[in-house]
Amino acid sequence: MIRTVLAAAIAVLTMTGPAEAETHYKILEFDGLDGWAEDDHGAALNVFRETCGDMKDPDWQALCALAGDQTDAKSFFELFFRPVMIEDDSPPLFTGYFEPELRGSTSPTPRFRHPVYRMPPEARNERQWLSRRDIETGDAMKDRGLEIAWVDDPVELFFLQIQGSGRIRLPNGQFIRVGYGGSNGHDYRSIGVELVRRGIYKAHQVSAEVIKNWVRRNPAEGEELLRHNPSYVFFRTVNHVPAEQGPLGAMNRSITEMRSIAVDPAHVPLGAPVWIEKDGEEPLRRLMVAQDTGSAIKGAQRADIFIGTGRAAGIRAGKLKDPGRMVVLLPIQRAYAMLPEGVE
Repeated sequence: MIRTVLAAAIAVLTMTGPAEAETHYKILEFDGLDGWAEDDHGAALNVFRETCGDMKDPDWQALCALAGDQTDAKSFFELFFRPVMIEDDSPPLFTGYFEPELRGSTSPTPRFRHPVYRMPPEARNERQWLSRRDIETGDAMKDRGLEIAWVDDPVELFFLQIQGSGRIRLPNGQFIRVGYGGSNGHDYRSIGVELVRRGIYKAHQVSAEVIKNWVRRNPAEGEELLRHNPSYVFFRTVNHVPAEQGPLGAMNRSITEMRSIAVDPAHVPLGAPVWIEKDGEEPLRRLMVAQDTGSAIKGAQRADIFIGTGRAAGIRAGKLKDPGRMVVLLPIQRAYAMLPEGVE
């Protein structure tokens, strides 16, 4: 899933990390993981199985083959993995992301009048194409059959572009699932940062819901605020993914609500199990699987938790910005190979 995560972008308002950080590794014991014994390890194993077959290294392939026959998930993880604490100089941070669900139609109506576009062929050949303002106010997209659907809320459409994927619920109850199809090549500008710059909000006040509500209360100014971000995302249909399954992650497999996370693959292998200990308003102790990435997810102790689909998930995701720690479960030989020479 290619996306710029709003919660992660908001976090940039209040913290920055070093350009280069030394990475440290430490092997832990399973009984040192807070809440390990109480988790549903079978649920985590099912999610691990979804993507482990796509991991190319022999040690991961061997564990994936073993995973298919396991009936005692907790023992499987304890026998064949070691918990490894991977740290750099940036502080731990957990945020959340979600799959938006918009109301829409396959034909325009007075209610459904905001188009969700496919990428124009000529835009693929340009490093930088028309800006958001040019696309929304000009004629470049009109009468070309590039519309996938029309939705009823331009603010939700803007945030769909930030997330990069979502579902559109049609009047008959069916869904169109859309994924990232390309962009106009302009750099993303955070409208949350812009609201802070204008003195409308303090950095700690900004969230997805705060931004949406301000735009809706101030429709003319809000429309201009959204156009402060010149980046524009186009979509493609991904209806081969059933509506009851999650959206596709970076491993091109469906991700799972509250069991999949986005990580920095420079530190955490995609497909690896990761133990999460997160504090804050919704404390969490859970084994998850690193199945996604994000442009703002950088650092050894940085993760974005997939909350789910729809408005309620979006509200929860927008509030999540918590400390904690993440511990990566690695194959035993790989875990010990990461330690400095002479360290056991």
